[in-house]
Amino acid sequence: MRTIEIDAASVAEASGLLPSDGPVFILNLLRYREQADYGDRTDAAPCSGREAFHERYVPVFNQIAEAGVRPVWIGAALARLVGPADELWDDVAIVEYPSFAAFRRVVDSEKYRTEAAPHRLAALEDCRLIAMTKLL
Repeated sequence: MRTIEIDAASVAEASGLLPSDGPVFILNLLRYREQADYGDRTDAAPCSGREAFHERYVPVFNQIAEAGVRPVWIGAALARLVGPADELWDDVAIVEYPSFAAFRRVVDSEKYRTEAAPHRLAALEDCRLIAMTKLL
């Protein structure tokens, strides 16, 4: 099942499960479209989904993100060892936020919705976002 939207109901539910303070790590499993899909928009030059994500989305996200938001790890997903055969990912990223509230402030902001999210949605064929806390 293709899922790329950040669902407000899931974010609200997660708010009740995660600690109110302290760092939260968001695991991003990313599958890109072969060609970015901007729909009717004519202001975006054609590019691959990977290019739309890394060259358009990430720079805007970095401008919007508040202090303390940082990528911890980004890498290519090379081989599935365990998992459904139809769940293949191109890249995996872990982003640290000072708190889950900080994540919410970024993705709920008008600037994110208008300037960053269109590139993310155009770039991705499918994704998973999993909020985590550090155990060790």
